[in-house]
Amino acid sequence: MAGLDGKVAFVTGAGRGQGRSHALRLAEDGADIIALDVAAADAVETITYKLSTSEDLDDTIRQVEAKGRRAFRGVADVRDLDQVQSVVDQGIAELGKVDIVCANAGIGSWAVAWEMTAQQWKDMIDINLTGVFNAARAALPSMVERGEGGCVVLTSSTAGLIAYANTAHYTAAKHGVIGLMKVLAQEAGPHGIRVNAVCPTTVNTPLVINDSTFELFAPDVQNPGPDDVKDAFTGLNILPIPWIEPIDVSEAVAWLCSDAAKYVHGVALPIDAGNVIKKG
Repeated sequence: MAGLDGKVAFVTGAGRGQGRSHALRLAEDGADIIALDVAAADAVETITYKLSTSEDLDDTIRQVEAKGRRAFRGVADVRDLDQVQSVVDQGIAELGKVDIVCANAGIGSWAVAWEMTAQQWKDMIDINLTGVFNAARAALPSMVERGEGGCVVLTSSTAGLIAYANTAHYTAAKHGVIGLMKVLAQEAGPHGIRVNAVCPTTVNTPLVINDSTFELFAPDVQNPGPDDVKDAFTGLNILPIPWIEPIDVSEAVAWLCSDAAKYVHGVALPIDAGNVIKKG
């Protein structure tokens, strides 16, 4: 519980899923949390599932505070740097600083490349790549100026290391996150700020566990559900599981942010049940 005492973590996409899990796991280790989310279920028209709500973000704040940590609630669209910067500035004013950045917010959708709409492509790149840059861009100046080091963890994917059909936009964005991580590692490292990326396989969140995904992976089943796609998803991994849980990624994030990983820098870390090595 004491490993991150006195630290402040800025987490995007904190309303639910991996973002909430990361925020709660870091809070367990002692960090206070600046929790950012768009908090608007219909904020992106090109995805087929609902995003988190204001109530979801409120619940994240309650759970962080229930662990005895302070929490700042910030509503922003990660596509807009000014909005993200405002949340960071307000969070710093309330909690004092930023030591850790978890640039996690993201969306998922499916389409064959030549059938993908321009808006699908734009939304994906704007959120999953530019949104990650915006989170780092908003927080890093204060971290560099303070001169006390820190840690940045960017959320990529196994799709940042290999490719999957029907995900040209997602794969391009997640590969871009790896490239961004490598540059930030070079630029921020001399300031004592470690930068890494996590690359999960399929995670049990609404980003992929939704009706659109079920229909893609079980096209011959009427009204398919999770049980109808488990075998297909299990086939992506070496370990015999269809998907991992958000906490499985959060444990890796917490480790990367801890002193146990104090010399881990510039790494794209798969948490993938063997997905990458199987496909590679």
